[in-house]
Amino acid sequence: MSHIHGKDTKPELWVRKYLYAHGFRYRLHVKRLPGRPDIVIRRLKTVILVNGCFWHGHTEPPLPSPVEDERGGVHCKYFVMPRTRVEFWTKKIERNKARDLEDREALKLLGWNVIVIWECQLNQTEIREQTLRSLVLTLSQIELDNAKSRRPAVKRYQLEEMGETSYSLVADDSDTLEETQ
Repeated sequence: MSHIHGKDTKPELWVRKYLYAHGFRYRLHVKRLPGRPDIVIRRLKTVILVNGCFWHGHTEPPLPSPVEDERGGVHCKYFVMPRTRVEFWTKKIERNKARDLEDREALKLLGWNVIVIWECQLNQTEIREQTLRSLVLTLSQIELDNAKSRRPAVKRYQLEEMGETSYSLVADDSDTLEETQ
């Protein structure tokens, strides 16, 4: 277990290389943000969490194929509860899941977009390509949404006569153009 690291994992490197190749620039493990997210794209105010299925207790709809445990629960094939020290591992994984939830909520309260990618979405080549393409599309959509919200309303100006030969531009607030959607 001492050889398992939380940074620069193979799934994280795949995501980082794909993002860089598609023109996205990012920061890694920013200490100022809750949970020290794996990838931070400040320009889009977006964080990407690349979670290992075992360490983060991936029990959502299984990807890529379901595994049924002895208790009848269906989970990701990369998340299998160890048979020894079950109580320890159960507590540890539950603490990890609770911390993950708190961190995601704190990031959302700070106005960050949060994207979670699971290890099982990256381990098989065809699913990895689909996941990474979907990630780039999601980031592009966030970029478009940010551009729309930053665009100021267009104001019309008219000349107002100040005297015999001087004029001034004055905003006509009643005729403010607003973008129609």
